[in-house]
Amino acid sequence: QVHLVEFGGGLVQPGGSLRLSCVASETMFEMGWYRQVPGKKRELVASIRWSGDTNYAASVEGRFTISRDNAKNRVDLQMNSLKPEDTAVYYCNAQDGRHPQDSWGLGTQVTVSS
Repeated sequence: QVHLVEFGGGLVQPGGSLRLSCVASETMFEMGWYRQVPGKKRELVASIRWSGDTNYAASVEGRFTISRDNAKNRVDLQMNSLKPEDTAVYYCNAQDGRHPQDSWGLGTQVTVSS
């Protein structure tokens, strides 16, 4: 079983920045961040493969940057120009062909409010 530990999150004013980090217990091919608000489906925010190839949701393109440190099994999400609609619980996700199911972190709350 792969364990994911998340760091970061909290309360920030609109226009501010936050950084989320996630460390996996082992190397994973693809890591990323999803978010969920009550009553809605969990949605992809950004993901990054071992190669460095990235994928972003249209709503965060240009504001969020995902990066990873393969040596540390770590993925970071730098979130800039935050908006109230970015408020959600953010979940770290990891996928690898060696594991039949996705791995998930416990989630960290991000609140953007004045």
